[in-house]
Amino acid sequence: MDIEKQRGISVSTSVMEFDYLPPSAAEGDTPYKVNILDTPGHQDFAEDTYRTLTAVDSAIIVVDSAKGVEAQTRKLMEVCRMRNTPVIIFVNKMDREGRDPFELLDELEEELQIKVRPLSWPINQGARFKGVYNIYENALNLFTPDKQRVTEKYSIDINTSELEDHIGEDDASQLRDDLEMIEGIYPSIAETVGERSEDNVISGGGYHTAEIAPVFFGSALNNFGVQELLDCFVEIAPSPRPTKALERMVQPEEEKFSGFIFKITANIDPNHRSCIAFCKVCSGKFVRNQPYLHIGLGKTVRFSSPTQFLAQRKSTIEEAWAGDIVGLPDNGIFKIGDTLTEGEQLHFRGLPSFSPEMFKYIENDDPMKSKQFQKGLEQLMNEGVAQLFVNQFNGRRIVGTVGQLQFEVIQYRLENEYNAKCRWEPVHLHKACWIESDNEAELENFKKRKYQYMAKDKDGRDVFLADSGYVLSMAQQDFEHIKFHFTSEF
Repeated sequence: MDIEKQRGISVSTSVMEFDYLPPSAAEGDTPYKVNILDTPGHQDFAEDTYRTLTAVDSAIIVVDSAKGVEAQTRKLMEVCRMRNTPVIIFVNKMDREGRDPFELLDELEEELQIKVRPLSWPINQGARFKGVYNIYENALNLFTPDKQRVTEKYSIDINTSELEDHIGEDDASQLRDDLEMIEGIYPSIAETVGERSEDNVISGGGYHTAEIAPVFFGSALNNFGVQELLDCFVEIAPSPRPTKALERMVQPEEEKFSGFIFKITANIDPNHRSCIAFCKVCSGKFVRNQPYLHIGLGKTVRFSSPTQFLAQRKSTIEEAWAGDIVGLPDNGIFKIGDTLTEGEQLHFRGLPSFSPEMFKYIENDDPMKSKQFQKGLEQLMNEGVAQLFVNQFNGRRIVGTVGQLQFEVIQYRLENEYNAKCRWEPVHLHKACWIESDNEAELENFKKRKYQYMAKDKDGRDVFLADSGYVLSMAQQDFEHIKFHFTSEF
C-alpha cells in the first residue's frame, strides 16, 4: 500500500508463500513450503495481528537490540502463550549500538515469560560488529555491511587458533567465555529443539511445547543472520497443527477439507475493486472449482480462481493442503471467522473484534460520490480496519477504533482507493459493548431507557455506547440479567 511506503510502517497483514531449500540439503530433496503472514507492529493495528495469530502454526518475533521488548510485543506474546504457539525470537539491528546480549536475554525471559536459548551469538555490536557464531551449526558467519553480498561462512573449531585469525584475539576470548556461560545457564539444544526421529522430523523439545524460545541475532536490513534463522526454522518448526473448533479438534491429516477466513483484504486490485478473503486450510485438500459448504450462509459455493501470493505477484492454484493460505475471491459473501467445509457443521472460533476505545462520527464529504463512499466504507469495515456502529437515536454512523492512526488510514484509503472523501466529527463516548439477555422484557426495557446510547453493529447486533465509565458501571448494576460483552465473540 502507498500509505505503508509513505509512513514506513505496516498497516495491514500481508500474506505470501514461497519454497525454500536450505544450502545443506542434498540434491533431489523437496523444498520446504513456507507460508508467511507478516503482521503490523504498530499498536493501533493490534486487532489485525491478534486475528492473524489464530491462523499460524509458529511465530517469529523480531526485537530491536536497542529498544528491547516493547509494549506491543508483550501483548502478542500473551496471545501466543494462550494458544501454545511455538516462538522463535530474532534480535535485530546488531550492526547498531544496542544493549548487552545477556541483558537482552534476561529481559526476554522476564517480559515475555518464556525460557530462552541462544542458537546464534553476536561477536561485538555496532561499529565493531564482526558477525555471529551459529551455535546450532557450529559455524562462524562474518559480517559485511552490504545487502548484495553473501555472508562469509566458516565451519571452525572455536577452541583452535583459527578463531583468532578471523575475529582477533580479544573478541575470540570473549566469544569463548560467552559460549561457556550459555552452555552453563540456558537449556541445552536437545532440550530446546528436541530429537530427530527416524523419518527425519525434529520434535519433542521445549520449543514445540511453547516453553522455550530459540534466539537468533543479526541485521535484517543487511540480510545478515536471516538465512541462519530460516535454515533452523524450516528444520525445527512444526508442521500444520490441529485446530480447535467448537464441535471438536480438527486434525490436519483428515481427508475432508475444512478451513476458516481469518482476513479480508479490500480493493486488492484498484482497477476492479476486488476483495480477497484469506482462508487457512485446517484439514484435507482444497481443490479449485469443488463445491464447499459456507457454514455462515448455509449455501454451497465454488471458487474458479483461488490464488496464492508471492510478493506483488499472485497466481491461480489448483489445490492446497492443510497449513496453506488460500486467497478466495469475495463478492461480499464472507466475513472474518466464516468456516468452509465439505458438508460437516464446524465453527472455528477465536477471531473476535475488541471493544474500540476511540470514536468519531463519519460523514460523506462529497454528495456526488455517495455510492463510492458507501462501497468503500462497507469494504473497509468488512476487512476489519475498524468497527462501524449506526446510532439508533439519530441514524448517524460512528466509527470505533483502537488508535488514532486507524482514522487516518480509513480517510486515506477512501480517498485514494475509492475516490471518496469523508469528514470526521467528534463524539464523546467511553466504551462500546455488545449486550444480550435471556430476559427479553429486561432487554427491551434497557433499550428503551438507553435509547440514545443504543446502536447496531454491521451484523445487526445490539451495542451499548456508554459515554462514561460511571454510566457503564451503573448500567451493569441496575440491569443484572443483561450480559455486557467487550469482544464481539460471545
